[in-house]
Amino acid sequence: MRTLSLGILAHVDAGKTSLTERLLYAAGVIAEIGSVDDGSTQTDTLALERQRGITIKSAVVSFVIGDITVNLIDTPGHPDFIAEVERVLSVLDGAVLVISAVEGVQAQTRVLMRTLQRLHIPTLIFVNKIDRGGAQYEYVLGSISEKLTPSIISMGMARDLGTRSADFTPYSAADVAFTARLAELLAYHDDALLAAYVGDETTVSYGQLRGELAKQTKQALVHPVFFGSAITGVGVHSLIAGIGELLPAAEGDADGPVAGTVFKVERGPAGEKIAYVRMFSGTLRTRDRVEYGWDNEGKVTAISVFDRGSAVQSASIAAGQIAKLWGLGDIRIGDSIGISRTTTMQHYFAPPTLETVVVPCRPADKAALHIALAQLTEQDPLINLRQDDIRQEIYVSLYGEVQKEVIQAMLANDFHIAVTFRETSTICIERPIGTGSAVERMGKAGNPFLATLGLRIEPAPIDTGVELRLEVEVGSIPLFVYKAVEDFQKAIEETVQKTLHQGLYGWQVTDCTVTVTQSGYTSPGSTARDFRLLTPLVLMSALKQAGTRVCEPIHRFHLQIPADTFGATVPALARLGAVPQTLAVRGSSYLLEGEILAARVHELQQQLPELTRGEGVLECAFDCYRPVRGTFPTRPRTDHNPLNRKEYLLHVVRRV
Repeated sequence: MRTLSLGILAHVDAGKTSLTERLLYAAGVIAEIGSVDDGSTQTDTLALERQRGITIKSAVVSFVIGDITVNLIDTPGHPDFIAEVERVLSVLDGAVLVISAVEGVQAQTRVLMRTLQRLHIPTLIFVNKIDRGGAQYEYVLGSISEKLTPSIISMGMARDLGTRSADFTPYSAADVAFTARLAELLAYHDDALLAAYVGDETTVSYGQLRGELAKQTKQALVHPVFFGSAITGVGVHSLIAGIGELLPAAEGDADGPVAGTVFKVERGPAGEKIAYVRMFSGTLRTRDRVEYGWDNEGKVTAISVFDRGSAVQSASIAAGQIAKLWGLGDIRIGDSIGISRTTTMQHYFAPPTLETVVVPCRPADKAALHIALAQLTEQDPLINLRQDDIRQEIYVSLYGEVQKEVIQAMLANDFHIAVTFRETSTICIERPIGTGSAVERMGKAGNPFLATLGLRIEPAPIDTGVELRLEVEVGSIPLFVYKAVEDFQKAIEETVQKTLHQGLYGWQVTDCTVTVTQSGYTSPGSTARDFRLLTPLVLMSALKQAGTRVCEPIHRFHLQIPADTFGATVPALARLGAVPQTLAVRGSSYLLEGEILAARVHELQQQLPELTRGEGVLECAFDCYRPVRGTFPTRPRTDHNPLNRKEYLLHVVRRV
C-alpha cells in the first residue's frame, strides 16, 4: 500500500474543513458530513474550535484512494495560527490549496502559495463554493494566474456558478482547446515535448499529455485547478481522482533505518506527552528504544496509527505512515526520530510580531500559570514564553488579537486559570550594522572561567537568520572527538543562539554570522559550564563593537471599501501611518494596497467598520522588517545583562 501525506491549506473561511469532511464522506470513512457551524466536524475536535467555527490546531485523518492511503492534515486558515501550518509543511508529500470562488485569492492564500512553491511541494488548487452567490470562474482563474502562479491549468468547466445547481465537468481528450492549452503549458517545462508539439501536434497523444501532467505536477512545476463545492459535493470526485493521479505517493522503505519528524505535540488525559510523527524510513515498534531530538533516548510505550479514519492502536509504525507516539517524555516539535533529517525546525513564515504580558486574575495562580503556559508552548513553540524574573512578569508572543483570546480561553477551560492581558506591543528585531570581535583568554585577569574564546559577528543577508562558523586551527577548537569537547562545542553553539535573543536594545538579533576565531581549554579542569558562562560576555562585547539597528515589522494591507467611503477612509489611514501604494476600481468599490506598521493593524481593524458602514474588507500579512526612524525603542532585559561585565559576573560567579 502506497502512502501520501496531504495537507489542506487555505485562507480562513475558504471552506477547507468542509472540504475535508466531504473527502472523508466520499471515501466512505464517515457516514454523515459534519458541519463547521454546528461544531460536528471530524478534525475540529477542540471545544474552542467547535465554539468559534475555526480550526486552531492541525488534525490528522486518513482515507484510501485506490491503492493509496492518504494521511490528510487539516490546518488552520486564520493567520493568527500560521505556526500550526508551518510545522506541518515539513512532513507533506503534497497539498491542496483551497480558494473561495467568491472572495478569490486572499492575503493568506498568497503567503501559503509562495511557501509551497519555495519548498517545491506539489500542489493542486481547489476553487470552492461555486454554488455561492458572487462565485466567478474566469475572474478567479485570472486572479490565480496573476497573483499566485501562471503555471496553472483548469481541469474542467464550471457552470451555473452562484446557484445551487452549479456544476463542474472535467475536460477529456475530446476537448481540443483544453488539450492545446495543456500541451502549451507542459511544453514550457519540457524541450522534447515542445519540439514534438511544434513539429506536429498530432504526434503527442492525450495519454502522453496526462502522463507528463502527472510528472510535472509531482515536480511542483504546474498546478492543476479544480472547481467545486464542498457543501454540495460537486467537483469533489474529480479532485479525489486528481489527488490519486497527480500527487506523489510512495511505498517507502520499511526495512531502512528509522527516520521520522515530529510535527505536533499534545498532552493526554493524564498529562502525558503525545508526539505526532511522520515516518520517512524504517519501522518503529512499541517497546523499541529510539534516539530523538539533540541527544535524547526513550522507549516507545504505545503507538496509534492513522488508518481509514482516526488513529487506531498499533504495534508498529512504518515508513510513510503518520502516528501518535507515547513514552518520549522530552520530545519537542521539530525533533527527529532515529536518523536526523534536519538539524533544526525550519521556519517558513515570519515569526510573531506582537507580544503581551499575561496576568493571572488571582495572584496565587502565578506559579500554576507559568506551568500551564509552558505546556501550551510545547504545542506551539512560537508562543515563545518569556519570564522576566526582575519584574515578575510572563510574556507570550502573538500573531494577532484572536490568538490572545484563544490563549485566554484555553487557560480557563483546560487549566482553570483566569487571566487578563496587558496592552499588546510590537516585537522588533536588531540587525548588526558592522563587524565586531572580542576575545577572552583563560588565565588572564578578568576571566574567571577555565576557557578561551574569541568570536566575531558581522552582518549577513536579510532573512538568513543566525549562522555559526568555525575559523580556528585544528587542535585548538573543541572537536567532535571526546565526549567532553563535544559538550564544549555544543555549549558554545547553544549559548550563542540563546544570547542573541536579546541584543543591545533588548530585541532578538538576527541576519548575522558569528564566527569562532579562538578557542582553548584545559584538561582536566574545563567544563561545558565555563563555555556557557563565558560566551555571553564575549559575544555581547563583539556585538557592542559592531553596533545594531532596530527594525520594526511592516504589514502589507489589501483594503476593499465602498467608493463613497473613500474620502473618510484615506485620512484615517494617514493618521495610522498607513501608506496606500496602489488604487484600483472594482465595480462600486475601491481596492487599496499598501503598507502599515504591524503595531497599527489592530487600530485599523477597530476603526474600519465605522469608516465603511461595516462593508470594508481588510486583509493584512507580514511583509518585512524596516529600520525604525528616530530613537530606537528598547525592551527590558530578562537575562543577567552580559553588556554590563560587573553586573553579569556578580550574578553568575558571585564576584567581579
